[in-house]
Amino acid sequence: MGWVESLQRAIDYMEEHLLEPLSIEGIAKQANVSVFHFQRTFSILTDITVGDYIRRRRLTLAAQELSNTSSKIIDIALKYGYDTPEAFSKAFRRQHGITPSQARSYHGTLKSYNRLMIQVSLKGADPMNYKIIERESFQVVGVKREFSCVNGENLVAIPKMWDDVHADGTNDILMKLNKGEIKGVVGVCVDKSSNQSEPLIDYWIAAEYNGETPDGFMQLEIPASKWVVFEVHGPMPDSIQEVWKQIYSEWFPSNHYKPAGTPELEVYFDGDPWSPDYYSEIWIPLKRD
Repeated sequence: MGWVESLQRAIDYMEEHLLEPLSIEGIAKQANVSVFHFQRTFSILTDITVGDYIRRRRLTLAAQELSNTSSKIIDIALKYGYDTPEAFSKAFRRQHGITPSQARSYHGTLKSYNRLMIQVSLKGADPMNYKIIERESFQVVGVKREFSCVNGENLVAIPKMWDDVHADGTNDILMKLNKGEIKGVVGVCVDKSSNQSEPLIDYWIAAEYNGETPDGFMQLEIPASKWVVFEVHGPMPDSIQEVWKQIYSEWFPSNHYKPAGTPELEVYFDGDPWSPDYYSEIWIPLKRD
């Protein structure tokens, strides 16, 4: 089964079980990938978290029932996972801008978030510059923090970590420490989902380095891999986010590779990251589909 079909299978599973308790572990299992990699791919392609998708779909269906049936509001609230009418009303108003009672009496407009169908683009309107390389294992040194993947917490916390390492000078130190082939500072996600009851990752900000680990830093070994390395041109963070989306919506569907599931790298080189001429890279380890 290809990765697109696997992702669609997980989405179909969510839809079929919207009225039941859903766990991210159970959803990711349908796609045969880890929690972290499923959440990451889903967010890249849809710009929302898995939890947001489930919540939006439930409230969309709840609005349809309010408009088209005579079921009690409390019964609809319970059906879609809300323990109290107050909690349901708060969530409903946040999405639709009106209360359940107003929706029942046809006052105001409703927002409909429709069922997702994964569609990929193979036209390649915008060219992607990349190369395939093979490397033996190598070491990076840097700092790490552990983040939860629940409700997309890692998506908020990782940018804050980058702000911190720029503010305290760690980023500059790592840039000077670099003694490897990768001449920049790297962001590395290490999936720990298989070892924990809660989906967790270690996120590293590091530099390739051979030798004794400098004081104040830790060492991580990146396994030997075949890598696809994509060029990114333009200011952060929009440019790198756009290339990630191209990778999963265009490049992987048109190639005989799939992500290996081992750590992926974002490489940030020296320069002004907000410049339209800024250059960075995305490194993804590969395996055959």
